[in-house]
Amino acid sequence: MSTLTIGHLSTVYHTSFILEGTDWLRNMGIDARWKLFASGPDIVKAFEGEEIDIGYIGLPPVIIGITRGVPLKCIAGGHVEGTVMLAQKEYKGLGELGDIAAVLAQFKGKAIGTPPRGSIHDVIARDLIARLGYDIEVRNYPWADFVLDALVDRKIPAAMGTPPLVVAARRFCGARIIIPPGRLWPNNPSYGIVAREELLREEDAILRFLEAHERACNFIRERPAEAARIVARLTGIVDEGFVLEAYRISPKYCAALSPEYIESTMGFVEALKGLGYISRSVSKDEIFDTRFIEKTHPERPHYGM
Repeated sequence: MSTLTIGHLSTVYHTSFILEGTDWLRNMGIDARWKLFASGPDIVKAFEGEEIDIGYIGLPPVIIGITRGVPLKCIAGGHVEGTVMLAQKEYKGLGELGDIAAVLAQFKGKAIGTPPRGSIHDVIARDLIARLGYDIEVRNYPWADFVLDALVDRKIPAAMGTPPLVVAARRFCGARIIIPPGRLWPNNPSYGIVAREELLREEDAILRFLEAHERACNFIRERPAEAARIVARLTGIVDEGFVLEAYRISPKYCAALSPEYIESTMGFVEALKGLGYISRSVSKDEIFDTRFIEKTHPERPHYGM
C-alpha cells in the first residue's frame, strides 16, 4: 500500500471529490490522505513545506512556485476553461454587447473580485485588464466563499472564478455569466495534477493514481448524475443539482496533457512576466513531465468531447 498526501481545493468538479468519496484508490493500493486548501497558491506553499505529495491546482501558481525553486512537475491534466466572469444581474454580457472590451468597460472605476493573487482567476483578470488598459481594481479574497459573500453583499459588482462560484451566486444573488469560460482564455489549464519532483521516482504509485484520476474524469463526463451524487454525499453542503449545474458550465474533463493544454499554459508564462509575478521565463520541460500520463492515457484527449 502506497501512502500519498494529496492537497485539494473545494472545487466540486475536481476528481478529488470522486476519489475521496469512493474506494477506487484503496482498491488500487493507495492510502490517500486528503488535505483541503483555500487556493492554488496555498497548495504551492504546502509543497514548499513538504506537506503534500500531489496537488490539484491551476497552473499559474505552479509556474510561480517553480521560479521560487519549489520542485514541482505537472504530470496530468484534469479540466480546461474553468474561469468564468459573472456579474450582478443589471450588467450586460458578451451576447448583448458583442465584444469583451465592451463588457469590461462597464466596470471602469469599479472592482472585480477573484481568489488570491497568483491564482489562475486573478492572473486571467489582471492580464485582461492590463491589455485593455482599463482602470479596474482586482480585489483578491483568500477563499472563493469570500468572493461569493462580497457579491451577495454587493461590495463588488462582478467576479472571476470557478463554475461552482457561478452556481452559488446565481442562487444567492441572481448573478449571471457575462463572459463564458471559453472566451476568457481558451484551453486555460484550470487544474492539473502536480507532484513534488521526489515522488517521480515512484512510478508505480503515480501510474496507479493517474489511472484512478482518468477513470474519475471519464465518470464525470459520461455519468455526471452519479458523480454528482457522490460529491453531494461527501460534502454534505451542496446538493446534486448544484454539482450538476457546475459540471455543465464548462464540461471539459480529461486527464491528458494535450498540446492545447500545454500551449495555453505556456501563454501564462508571458502573462505572469508582464504582471511582475515572475522575473524569468520558464520552459515547458520545467513545468511538465508527460511520461506517466502518456502511459495511462495514450488515446486522444477528451477535452472537446
